[in-house]
Amino acid sequence: MGVITYDTQVTSSIPPARLFKAFVLDGDHLMPKLMPSIIKSVEILQGDGGPGTIKLTSFGEGSQLKCLKQRVDVIDKENLTYCYSVIEGEALKGVFESISYEIKFLSSPDGGTICKNTSKYHTKGDVHISEEEIKKGKDKASSMFKVVEAHLLANPDAYN
Repeated sequence: MGVITYDTQVTSSIPPARLFKAFVLDGDHLMPKLMPSIIKSVEILQGDGGPGTIKLTSFGEGSQLKCLKQRVDVIDKENLTYCYSVIEGEALKGVFESISYEIKFLSSPDGGTICKNTSKYHTKGDVHISEEEIKKGKDKASSMFKVVEAHLLANPDAYN
């Protein structure tokens, strides 16, 4: 088994604690509201939302994916860090054991956020991921980030 790692970073004018609350602490409810054609629902199958929790995400009609299961690995409210792993579903494409993500919401000098994401693809064998596939994943994540950011900018009292 190999591990393919890549890092991404996006910035926002929204403070880190507010983004963390929207994305992580209320993301299971907020994402389906803001993007129902992409994310239909997120339900907890096991656990209380903390580490070890297993969630089922169901995707909308237009998505290439039907659903995936993810496991919450870390929720650190103090350090605004969230780690989770995709453990089942079409996203694994039959070639990955799992995909793990570590997302950190850091303060930027202007009072906004630098959001750093490290993705690790744990392969079943010697698998290569093309730059095009990586770019598609980055673009999808970035577009979801921008939708939540736009919602927070339009609703300045939300998640304070």
